Amino acid sequence: MRNTQSKKTLNQTLKTLTVVCLLMFSVSGMAAKRSIYQIKIYTLENAQQEQGLDKYLKEAFIPAMHRAGISRVGVFKPVEEDENAGKLMYVFIPFKSIGEFEKLESKLSSDKQYQADGSDYINAAFDHAPYARIESVLLRAFKSMPEFGVPTHSTPPSERIYELRSYQGATEKYYQKKVEMFTDGGESQLFIDLGFQPIFFGEVISGPVMPNLMYLTTFENKEAQTKRWDAFQVAPLWQTLKADKQYAHTVSHIDKSYLHPTDYSDL
Repeated sequence: MRNTQSKKTLNQTLKTLTVVCLLMFSVSGMAAKRSIYQIKIYTLENAQQEQGLDKYLKEAFIPAMHRAGISRVGVFKPVEEDENAGKLMYVFIPFKSIGEFEKLESKLSSDKQYQADGSDYINAAFDHAPYARIESVLLRAFKSMPEFGVPTHSTPPSERIYELRSYQGATEKYYQKKVEMFTDGGESQLFIDLGFQPIFFGEVISGPVMPNLMYLTTFENKEAQTKRWDAFQVAPLWQTLKADKQYAHTVSHIDKSYLHPTDYSDL
């Protein structure tokens, strides 16, 4: 009788442990899931292309993204004083997984409303192209911010400043240390704590300049941008990270772009 009871107790214990392990594995898997982002950078040759691209993105592309289950798409342009104003447009598309990214083209191909609304862009003649070139950058979200953020600024889009930065590393090893500085060292959380309202931090997994990481922080206006960066420079955590020798020489080149969101951007 005792042996039978012991076996039942042992079996129940094993079942409980199995359930606990499965739950832990499931939670760990959910915690590790990180979004995939695409940044499409359009190069434009004239105002006509810019106007046409605005129309396409506003009336065809973004509504189609919403129908495809992508609730927010960001569209940004260089600030007026930038030499690339009128020459570049940035489109930010967040995906839950690489699989969702891979299925996008087929979804657009089968979306009849998109095909009709975007006809001028889709069916443009070879000698009247709607853009000069498209550059595509694919990123994986940092583990410290696995999903994109939505800014809460109340100022008009034309006043907001969005700062897109790209940090290149001399080698993969140095680059990975910079990513570690953001994630494990707490640099990305410091941006959040200081009110930068980032849209994303991401590791570039495919792009023209690698290895590199990119991130996009947002501000209600130029004054707020200056104020936040002043606070960042004197923050104790940043002073500690900057002095830490393990993070020395982790950035070999920095590119910065100052942008405004369009009035039809979701972000």
